[in-house]
Amino acid sequence: METLQVFLILLIGVFGIIFLKSTIYTIRPFQKGVVERFGKFHNIKEPGLRLIFPFIDILKKVDMREQVIDVPPQEVITKDNVGVTVDAVIYFKITDPFKVMYNIQNFQYAALKLAQTNLRNEVGNMDLDQTLTSREKINTQLRLILDEATDTWGVKVTRVEIQRIEPPQDITTAMSRQMKAERDKRAIILESEGVKQAAILKAEGEKQSQILKAEGIKQSKILVALGESEAVQTVYGAIHKGNPTKDLIAIKYLEALEKIANGSSTKVFLPLETSGILGSISGIKEIFEKDKKTEPKE
Repeated sequence: METLQVFLILLIGVFGIIFLKSTIYTIRPFQKGVVERFGKFHNIKEPGLRLIFPFIDILKKVDMREQVIDVPPQEVITKDNVGVTVDAVIYFKITDPFKVMYNIQNFQYAALKLAQTNLRNEVGNMDLDQTLTSREKINTQLRLILDEATDTWGVKVTRVEIQRIEPPQDITTAMSRQMKAERDKRAIILESEGVKQAAILKAEGEKQSQILKAEGIKQSKILVALGESEAVQTVYGAIHKGNPTKDLIAIKYLEALEKIANGSSTKVFLPLETSGILGSISGIKEIFEKDKKTEPKE
């Protein structure tokens, strides 16, 4: 009898645990619960500790976090008939638990097939060069297409990223040679431009040097001329200030003529008004002759 009571207590305890487990649910902060009652949609439970009727209600949890779908590599033919290998990743987030539960059977599989189909269409409308340089454009177009298609599924496609666009090996080798030739060409052009600029700068430097040298010579000559002019004016002023006699002027005139005669010039220009000076010279000559006659003879 006691064994039977213990068994009943254990049985009641097991049923109690099962009942509580079927009644009390914990919904995590990143989840929402969809409750079905008698096989029909009843309500949506928010995160927290939630109670439902066991054996009547069924709770299905939906992850509301952003998730990733990896699109496997696939062969795609470009507009210029070049086969490339393309793979991508899709980032999505569920916005409506009701739609994602009841409007689509397997969202991730459907989104994967939709992405593969539209990826072939987008790449197929581009040349190889456009495909390699237009990843952002492809990403944007795929995101818009997928987001529009998945809107009725209660899903928001946040990003689409092309991971790899790989041309065939022979195309890759040809592109590598082309890029190397372009780099060599740019290097030669830059080197030529450098030589040209150096020559221009050198010529400009020489030009400026010659200009500065000529300016220096010009200024030097101007300063010499100004100095000589000031010296002549000073001498002229001193002479007139001292009120020299005609005899003294005649003697200085003779000294000047002697220096002129000793110079390298072949032409000598005498001043016009020399009558007074010449008269003084004649007078000096007569004085010298008189002095010579009056000298006592030994």
